Amino acid sequence: MPKSDKTIRKRRKSKKVSLKAKTSGSISEEKYKELIRRRQHRKKLTFAERKKLDHALFIKYCSCVKTLKYNKDVKANVEYPICMSSVYKKRGFKAPKNVLKRCKEYKL
Repeated sequence: MPKSDKTIRKRRKSKKVSLKAKTSGSISEEKYKELIRRRQHRKKLTFAERKKLDHALFIKYCSCVKTLKYNKDVKANVEYPICMSSVYKKRGFKAPKNVLKRCKEYKL
C-alpha cells in the first residue's frame, strides 16, 4: 500500500543569509590602504580585490553611520552625508546604489 504524498515529501527549510560581519574575510589595514591607492590611481584591480575593497568600504560606512547615529552630540540625520563624504567622496569613489538600505540590514 503506497504512502500518501504528504508523508513522502520532506519539508525544505529556507536558508537565511547572514548579514553579520565576517572577521575572517576582512582584509588587513596594509592591504586596504594599498587597494585604495591602486584604485585612486586607476590601476587595474582583479575582481576579488575589487570585491574585498568594496566590502571593506561598506563596513567602514556602516560603522561610521551607526557610531554617529547613537552619538548624542550629533544632530539627527546628519550622519549619512558625513559618512558618505568621509568614506567615499573624499577618496574619489562613487557610492554604490542602496548603500544606506543595505547598511540598515547589516549587523555589526
